[in-house]
Amino acid sequence: MATEITQLRSLISEEGKLRLSLEPLSLADPKPHEVVVRMEAAPINPSDLMMLLGPADPGTLSFSGTAESPIVEAVVPESGMKMVAARVGQSLPVGNEGAGVVVAAGDSDDAQALLGRTVGLFGGETYSTHRCV
Repeated sequence: MATEITQLRSLISEEGKLRLSLEPLSLADPKPHEVVVRMEAAPINPSDLMMLLGPADPGTLSFSGTAESPIVEAVVPESGMKMVAARVGQSLPVGNEGAGVVVAAGDSDDAQALLGRTVGLFGGETYSTHRCV
């Protein structure tokens, strides 16, 4: 039974617009040696800021969407587009590390032993409600 989660995504369009959005996703059940962590904390460090905002001009930030599905947009100056060329058109997950409580586990003994425990993790996609690792 898959878990419905929400994840912060960052997209830079070919037109030079940064878009941050909260996207609903489906998280597959954990494999035998995996756990699902309900994320409770995630720091913001310089590498996260680069993924979040890239070279976007903070002076152009605009907000839209709804309380449940907010959207933040900003203009990426033409001079900054070369720096982000490899990610243009891709909606990417944000967050390098974080911590939370293990709420589901695969059927291996080592994964099951983590149920209910608070753990730290890294590996991306941590600006989410849940993460499978």
